[in-house]
Amino acid sequence: MTGYVFSNAAEDPTARRFAGLETLYDARTQRQLEATGIGAGWRCLEIGAGGGSIATWLADRVGSEGEVLATDLDPRFLERLNTTARPQLTVRRHDVVTDALPDAAFDLIHARLVLLHLPTAAAVLPRLVAALRPGGWLVIEDFDPTFVDRAFPVTDPAIAATMRRVFGPLGALIEARGASPGWARGLHARFTAAGLTDVAADCHLEIRAGGSPGARVDAANIEQAGPGLVEAGKAEASDVEHVLAHLRDPQVTYASPMMFSVQGRRAA
Repeated sequence: MTGYVFSNAAEDPTARRFAGLETLYDARTQRQLEATGIGAGWRCLEIGAGGGSIATWLADRVGSEGEVLATDLDPRFLERLNTTARPQLTVRRHDVVTDALPDAAFDLIHARLVLLHLPTAAAVLPRLVAALRPGGWLVIEDFDPTFVDRAFPVTDPAIAATMRRVFGPLGALIEARGASPGWARGLHARFTAAGLTDVAADCHLEIRAGGSPGARVDAANIEQAGPGLVEAGKAEASDVEHVLAHLRDPQVTYASPMMFSVQGRRAA
């Protein structure tokens, strides 16, 4: 079975996920995008724009002379943006797998936590490269959900074991429905193979405490995916309940997934 594990149709967990991810990663994403030299007049594509925080930041950076196209399969959260105040920002429903992209159109294309959920991500990547103008930048940020043992900082062995029994199957489910095992850790090599230049990558992991923004993101994910894991026999309902309780406890600390951020440039 394939498909996105965390549907936007579940509005409450989606809203909490978007808010948490913005708090956790927007500043890092902005630094990645600033490193491309983004400025006035650029044309940008923000794929899977979620709640729109990065799309609006891009719109402010490119100014009235630039353009930002923010897309999503389910743009219900993007449609709440005030595009009147930013006429350079356009919101569109778009499926990056099946819908056309213009050739050589964008100075910058960015996607955060999108491609890892696409079984056809390897085929989408060259389409994104083709949509770049000569000299344009592609920036992809994706989790590798199985790269680290997320319970390694947990001091209580029983709690650590319980968290492994939930986070392990959840990470495996994301990989099984998405791009492939090891997708994010292989992005640097994929960018190079696609002919991009100036390829650079970094990775980020933080230690999260129960009740933190990161823990709230994890709780929203587990609330949404947990019943399916239980139904499939991949996790016990009691383990899911216990992990949700631990994610509310500030005395419990654990690891985030590893985030890989990779950028590369189409040859001028």
